[in-house]
Amino acid sequence: MNRNTTEDGALDFFKAQHQAFTDTLALWRGKDDMVPALLAQSYSSFEGNVAVQAQGQPALACHKGCATCCTMRVIATAPEVLMAARYIRAADTALKQAGIDLPQRIADADIKTRGCDESQRMKQRRHCPFIAKGRCVIYPVRPLACRGHASHDKRACIDVAAGRRDSVPISMPHMMVRSLIQNAMQSALRDASYVWAAYELNHALTIALEDESCESAWRAGADVFAAAAVSEISLVEMAETFDRIHAG
Repeated sequence: MNRNTTEDGALDFFKAQHQAFTDTLALWRGKDDMVPALLAQSYSSFEGNVAVQAQGQPALACHKGCATCCTMRVIATAPEVLMAARYIRAADTALKQAGIDLPQRIADADIKTRGCDESQRMKQRRHCPFIAKGRCVIYPVRPLACRGHASHDKRACIDVAAGRRDSVPISMPHMMVRSLIQNAMQSALRDASYVWAAYELNHALTIALEDESCESAWRAGADVFAAAAVSEISLVEMAETFDRIHAG
C-alpha cells in the first residue's frame, strides 16, 4: 500500500489481503494450526503496513505499561478469540504462579460488562481483565482492535478515561490498516464458509475457556460464540460491501 493511500489504494490493499487470507485458509484447512496461521499473517501484515502508513505522522504517546485506553469494549473475530484462548491456556500455570488467575478475571469482567455498549462500558471505567501488574498479559496475541487503537496524546487519553473530554487524537493509519486487515480476514472466512462475525471479547473468551472444543467446532462451521455477537454490526451490510468490492 502506498504511503499516500487513496480509496483505490485501500481497495487494492483489501483485495490483496483477502487473497492472502484465502490462500492461508486453503493451505491450513482442516489442520489444528489454522488459527495460529491466520493470526500470524494478521499480525505480520498489520505491523509491516502500519509502519509504512504512519511515516511522517506525529509520534505516538502509547508505551509499554500504559493502559489508559484499556477500559474500552474490545470487538474481535472468532480466530482472534480462539488464539487468545490458546495463549491463556498455555500460560495459565505461569500466570497463576505469579498470582494472576486470568480465566477467573475474565469471567468476573464478563459478569460486569456483558451486554454493555461502548458508552456504558466506558462509564464503568473498568480496566480490561488482561491488565495485571501494569501490563497486558496477552500482549503477543492481543486483538487487532487493540493494535489499531493508538493515541498521539497521553493527556487526552487520561481525560477521556476520566470523563473530562469526549475524544482522543488517534492514529488514523493504525485504525485504517487494522480495519482493512480485519475485514479482509472476515471476507475470506465468509467465502470459505466459516463463521465470520464479530464478538465482545470478554464474553467470547469466557465461552472459549469453558469449552476446549470451541476451536474444533468453529473449524467445523459452528457459530460457537453466537451469544457474544455484537448486534450493532450488520453482517448483511458487511456482506453486501464485500460483494461490491469483489465485483468491482
